[in-house]
Amino acid sequence: MAQKPRELTPWVSPLHNWGYQLRELRTSRGLSLRELSKPTRIDHAHLGRFERAERMADRTQAAILDAALGASGMLLRLWERIGDERGHVANPPVHVAKSSVGLALAVADQAASDGEGISVPCRLRDGSVVWVAMNRRALLRTGAGLGAAAAVGAGSPAAADSGVVPGLVRRARAASTYGSTPVEHLRRTRRLLIDNDNLLGPRHAVSATRDHIQVIQELRRDAKGVDRRDLMELQTQYGEFLSWLYQDLGNPKAASFWLDRAMQWSQTVGDQDLTTYVMARKAQLAGDVADLVDVVDLAEAAQGMARPRSRLAAVARTYEAYGHALRGDADESERAIDDVRNALDGVASDPTPWGVWLNASYLEVHRAQGLEALGKHDEAADGYAAAIGMMPDGYHRDRGVYMARQAVSLAGARAPEQAAAIGMYALTVAEDTGSGRITNELARLDKALIPWQRVAEVGEFRTAFDATLVHETETDLI
Repeated sequence: MAQKPRELTPWVSPLHNWGYQLRELRTSRGLSLRELSKPTRIDHAHLGRFERAERMADRTQAAILDAALGASGMLLRLWERIGDERGHVANPPVHVAKSSVGLALAVADQAASDGEGISVPCRLRDGSVVWVAMNRRALLRTGAGLGAAAAVGAGSPAAADSGVVPGLVRRARAASTYGSTPVEHLRRTRRLLIDNDNLLGPRHAVSATRDHIQVIQELRRDAKGVDRRDLMELQTQYGEFLSWLYQDLGNPKAASFWLDRAMQWSQTVGDQDLTTYVMARKAQLAGDVADLVDVVDLAEAAQGMARPRSRLAAVARTYEAYGHALRGDADESERAIDDVRNALDGVASDPTPWGVWLNASYLEVHRAQGLEALGKHDEAADGYAAAIGMMPDGYHRDRGVYMARQAVSLAGARAPEQAAAIGMYALTVAEDTGSGRITNELARLDKALIPWQRVAEVGEFRTAFDATLVHETETDLI
């Protein structure tokens, strides 16, 4: 009997992601490791180590594999990202502030084993805040053990081995007991997970979402006809949602990975709206990481895929507006916002389930975000205040994100006391939800408030924020 391939963990690092994509391409072309080794002249044992992230290919090998597998440059581009660890520091010496069990414990559930890493916000000696990769054993040694163990233990592959996922599969198959079908059961579960994320943030939903993707994959083995297609559609939807959870956790690499998976899966479903939505989400993610090149191009691609005058076309145009602001083009950004504002009434009756949250409040948030990128801090702060006032109940985490951004704008507008007060509220939401998006905005606020650090309200905020971070220490660097 052939040995079962080891489960890969592409979200851990670019090297792991590269190995995962290599295996995906190889198996999709029906090739064994030995068969791939022949045209590439790379030993099959080396290929196996590449896939398991035990060894890194050199550039020549990456190019040869890309050509042999017809990857159109994808493998080479992913290989080039392996050395690009901007914003992360690999396992530096750190200590945890004594009062810190907040944001440092509300981190992305990336760890699949004790030897793999998670990321926590860390204050470096120069005062800057970065996301630091730490393995679970190291985090436990810092004294932040109980919360961290809970954060990284749930939903890992080890949980699947212990029977968690098989148990979920059994319950899904037995959905008729509750007057339902497996597909209906999984649809309701996804809705509940989304509601949970809206209220409590991503850390409570990420492991369950990942487990349910495994459930769907298991159910698809025996499904036929319409059920098989519906399960594939659900798998795409869960994949996109998991990408969102990782995006909010402050892990854009894992978010990008799951969006790529969702895009691939959506192609097999044949639902053009779903594929268009995933493309629009890719534009949104590019905006979140301030990718000046891809954000506009991806948004325009989504608009090209969307039905004319549809809600999804307006969603993509909204993300394009922010892309123009990032590029410093105020006129194009405002023109795009006006287009969406004029389209809001017309798209309200669009039957697609995607982008239903596009409303005046959401549009005002993105207009304010663009104004902040353009350096118009007063207008941005007013825009965020207006958008927050229009938000419905139940969006606790998103309100925290927008208040953190409003605080940054107020600091830019030289209103430090107000910025610090609103920042304190956002900090509470960040601790409640584990939102990395809020943490990143608060790191910007912390830096922007340095000129007013002797102001009482500012000092209170900066002290409270600092207590939620791990710290690089001088003694550990000796």
